[in-house]
Amino acid sequence: MSGHSKWSTIKRKKGAADAKRGKIFSRLAKEIAVAAREGGGDAEMNPRLRTVLLAAKAQNMPKDNVERAIQKGTGGGDGTSYEEVRYECYAPGGVALIVDVLTDNKNRTVAEIRHLLSRHNGSMATNGAVVWNFDERGSITVPKNGMDEEELLEKAIEAGADDVDPSGEDVCVITTAPQELHAVAQALTDAGLTTESAELTMVPKTTVQITGKTADSVLKLMEALEEHDDVQNVFANFDIPDEEMAALMEA
Repeated sequence: MSGHSKWSTIKRKKGAADAKRGKIFSRLAKEIAVAAREGGGDAEMNPRLRTVLLAAKAQNMPKDNVERAIQKGTGGGDGTSYEEVRYECYAPGGVALIVDVLTDNKNRTVAEIRHLLSRHNGSMATNGAVVWNFDERGSITVPKNGMDEEELLEKAIEAGADDVDPSGEDVCVITTAPQELHAVAQALTDAGLTTESAELTMVPKTTVQITGKTADSVLKLMEALEEHDDVQNVFANFDIPDEEMAALMEA
């Protein structure tokens, strides 16, 4: 396990960044607004919106928050318009980062991202310098809830999943082709499974192994970036040995 997958596991254990309820709702609200702006406010006719709403439901996002986000996306809100921007960056140790943001002020956001990178010994990369090393995939997280792994695997494959990783302590990560994400997430829901998250992710083709102070620095940078209000996702190609990870978690 490496990069974004390992970072997701860290966040679940530490309770950091996205585990803060307000951050989850803020991120989902932006995603809902953008999905509604691009494809309309009718979830039945808008696969992207339908998928985000599944994630919002799994996080118990209040209905009023969801409706306000849809209204904002369809032009009935306060006039705020979010822009999707992707930054390619480097972390300590030569680790490649992709930072996806939704912002209403790109100039402000890029300045703040540069500042965070500088504080943690990272830097901006030129366009194309990092993204070539990643493949886009659909990623769906499903709580096991005591379900037999073989049964969960069978349901995922029937839904159209490409791969299933049941190695998490309490969740299973299902991988799909990017264009199949929405359909597979809906099929899993129809099969009676709870979808904790459903999103497009960037999977590294090659990884960089890091240890010691470098590993600690990279994790601190990842956390600082994810705590930024405009950041939706951070993807990375680091790999940390299990014994090293255990020591970092204890620290």
